[in-house]
Amino acid sequence: MPARIQPTARQVRLGAELRKLREAAGLSSRQAAALLGTNPAQMSQIEAGNAGVSGERVRKLGVQYDCSDTELIDALVEMATDRTRGWWEEYRGVLPAVFQDLAELEHHATFMRVVGTVHVPGLLQTEEYARAVFAYVVPELPENEVELRVEHRMRRRQILSGAPYEAVLHESVLRTRVADRRGARAQLDELLSQSERPNVSVRVIPFDADGFAGAGAMMLYAGGRVPALDTVQRDAPYGSMFLDASARLLAMRTLFRRVESAALTPARSRDYISRLTKEL
Repeated sequence: MPARIQPTARQVRLGAELRKLREAAGLSSRQAAALLGTNPAQMSQIEAGNAGVSGERVRKLGVQYDCSDTELIDALVEMATDRTRGWWEEYRGVLPAVFQDLAELEHHATFMRVVGTVHVPGLLQTEEYARAVFAYVVPELPENEVELRVEHRMRRRQILSGAPYEAVLHESVLRTRVADRRGARAQLDELLSQSERPNVSVRVIPFDADGFAGAGAMMLYAGGRVPALDTVQRDAPYGSMFLDASARLLAMRTLFRRVESAALTPARSRDYISRLTKEL
């Protein structure tokens, strides 16, 4: 089977988890390959996400690695055998790969927690807001690519009808006019509308909240089938990062709890957003 040209973040994650199990078992790549009846080069391709692996082989590796976490192995088998080709595949080769990786991450998430201190999170943006964000990119994007990115972002919003989604937004996000006054009002109305979904929570951190030093806490924390497969996505100046090391996941869970503790309750947050809307 030829190596994948561009593995998805989910495929890379599967390989990385298999590598972690091997290293925890104290085995070399060569030893693991022998146990699997393959060669070291193929084993390296599997662990890099550049080659697929069957569910049967994943279970065999779990046994050979003496992994007693059956839920984790079941989850890895599911990742290995998943053949989902979601709507995001239509954009592969057209938009940067991170767009597809993010949509796929959201699709498989069991819950999502997001912190916004600069922009309204993508899943809660109006079309006008998203267009203004993408039009501000430097170097300037061609108009057709701006429209493709907006279209992709709007299609991502369908996930809001599924897994629990909790957003914590700083007041600066609500007051910044990414577009114009009318667009800002429409965006606040959209936040109020989305917050009425039974699985969606929108909470606000007011400017006058004491003890809030988390201005740089922007993140998306996506729950996996088991906690070990949780993922954090953070935006960086030159792209998007996906974090999955256990120490980083623990740090991001702690950070989210700290940010969340500074936020108003969902009910008070809705009142707060309503008041800001009337001021526009």
